Amino acid sequence: MTRRILLVDDEDDIREVAGMSLETVAGWTVLAASSGREGIKIAAEQQPDAILLDVMMPDMDGPTTFQNLQNNDKTKAIPVIFLTAKAQMREQRGFRELGAQGVISKPFDPLTLADQISEFLGWK
Repeated sequence: MTRRILLVDDEDDIREVAGMSLETVAGWTVLAASSGREGIKIAAEQQPDAILLDVMMPDMDGPTTFQNLQNNDKTKAIPVIFLTAKAQMREQRGFRELGAQGVISKPFDPLTLADQISEFLGWK
């Protein structure tokens, strides 16, 4: 079964590298959003299997986007993995306490990104 991942990140380069990685290495379909608001809309309409969500974005940051997803009946069951440059354990623990399935640090390895996501979500 082909997985569908929604990648929400305001950086074009990150969306491009992660998208190519997940499509090429794992054969997944990648949906992309450049903001939290766009990500919420796409998640509700497209119902991806998981969301890879950047923590630091302008306008609506990742934790706020996550809370909006959790408060929406259409999106609250979609697992979310945070993508962050903040790699401190305390911050990662805080993201997990919010209800995220995992945290992936930037910069990430494009060759192992799909494996990391699969491991967090029990897809292996």
